[in-house]
Amino acid sequence: MDGDSTPSRGSGRHFLLALALLLIASSVAHAQEDALERVKKKGELRWTADTSGGAPYVFEDPRRSGRFIGFEADLADAIAEKLGAKAVLDSCEYEQIFNKLNRGDVELGINGIELTGEKKKVAELSRPYYVAAMRLAIRTDQKPVTFLEEMKGKSIGVVPTTLAEKLVAEAGAVPRPYGQGFENVYRQLAQGLTDGVLTDDPTTLYYATFEPGVRVLDKSFGELRYVVACARGQTRLCDAVDGALDELRKERKLRAIYEKWGLWNADTANLLDDSEVRPAPRPGFDYWVSAVKPRPFLERVKDYPEHLPSLAVGALKTLLISLASFAGAMCLGVLLAISRRYGPLPLRWFAVVYIEVFRGTPLLVQLFFIYFGLPDFGIAVNPYVAGILGLALNYAAAEAENYRAGLESVPSGQLEAAWALGLSTWQAVRYVVIPQAVRIAIPPATNDFIALLKDSSLVSAITATELLRATQNAVTATRDSRGFYALCALIYLLLGLPFSRLARWAEQRMSAYLRRAEQ
Repeated sequence: MDGDSTPSRGSGRHFLLALALLLIASSVAHAQEDALERVKKKGELRWTADTSGGAPYVFEDPRRSGRFIGFEADLADAIAEKLGAKAVLDSCEYEQIFNKLNRGDVELGINGIELTGEKKKVAELSRPYYVAAMRLAIRTDQKPVTFLEEMKGKSIGVVPTTLAEKLVAEAGAVPRPYGQGFENVYRQLAQGLTDGVLTDDPTTLYYATFEPGVRVLDKSFGELRYVVACARGQTRLCDAVDGALDELRKERKLRAIYEKWGLWNADTANLLDDSEVRPAPRPGFDYWVSAVKPRPFLERVKDYPEHLPSLAVGALKTLLISLASFAGAMCLGVLLAISRRYGPLPLRWFAVVYIEVFRGTPLLVQLFFIYFGLPDFGIAVNPYVAGILGLALNYAAAEAENYRAGLESVPSGQLEAAWALGLSTWQAVRYVVIPQAVRIAIPPATNDFIALLKDSSLVSAITATELLRATQNAVTATRDSRGFYALCALIYLLLGLPFSRLARWAEQRMSAYLRRAEQ
């Protein structure tokens, strides 16, 4: 028997070692794989952008759920066509674009990425494809300024990790980074919550000019040059993108894209060696204005059914992520609770350390480590798997404490009685202790599931599109934040209610079972 088991254990070790080497080798090969060859081979150019950032970059069509438009969406399609591929959008938050690129999840980042020295250190950057002036917006009752230094000590809204944030800080003002929804930051300016907003020409055209009580100063406070980003080391792809941009310039297709969205300006004309600047139709801009113009609430509600499919898909993903991760948390939590309560000393210490580490560190940090950190060790998983794993590992700590409390609520005399009847410790725990402990653990476990359901929204930070992300896209598309966020909250409530009822039913059934067992 022992002789047979030794080769088995050796084979298992060899298998695990081979598997680890295979994972590392595949990760290195993936990282070194030529992105341009991959694009040509698959006929697919994957690119990323923050779809909740707003018009006119990349945003959900206000009148067609799930379709993303904007001048950079048109640019991505044009570049892909030049490379003989089809553009496929894989959205993420703006701050995660370079992480997603260098993971190899996408080939290009196109999202108003500025040509700066800092960004050159983390990615390969193409030639500039657009030039925009930095504009300062203030309230109409404020005195105009000529230099940013005149705003010293005042708060100015900026996009985080951009030139605007740097300029505001250097001027002695207080940069106030904001996330999704350009209209919200201008609304805060109009309400007096900030003293200004510094951003580029496209943003001011699409948002600042439509906000009552806000005006944009004519003076330029800096210049931005937008580039396409590729992963570090992918110079062949970057050169190919440069070639595609040059062809689009010569064919005046870049100009046609900018004119469509009302973005053609003298600086970009000089960049593209096209000095002609004349008024031109701007159907993309006009379409956006007509779709998001202010309307009474009852009229806006009529458009909600158009966005329900994307919200329904997001809700389904949220539910599946929550169920899968909570199932994992329950299984691992049971093992941790039993180990801490009845296991040998090493297992008890392991359970204690695990619980304290995962309960004492932020869930978002754990998700970032799993999705962006593990690839450095040769382990790369997609965002949904990373989200499920992160939520399961985190909530297993909370579940372990719930189950431990249930186990400790069972009188020790019952365990001793089970031993006296000849049951082993495992049999006693399984047939005597756990059924009684489950009834105690069900209510807090239900609360944990509801909390996990809501915390599943954090997976959007690692580029997974779930209910909250779908809602943010709809808000950006329609400029209706109050209505869609209220709808999002209602969907979360509806998702959680059945499980509350199910837990109550299970608790009643377990109580009835224990009463019958006592009789």
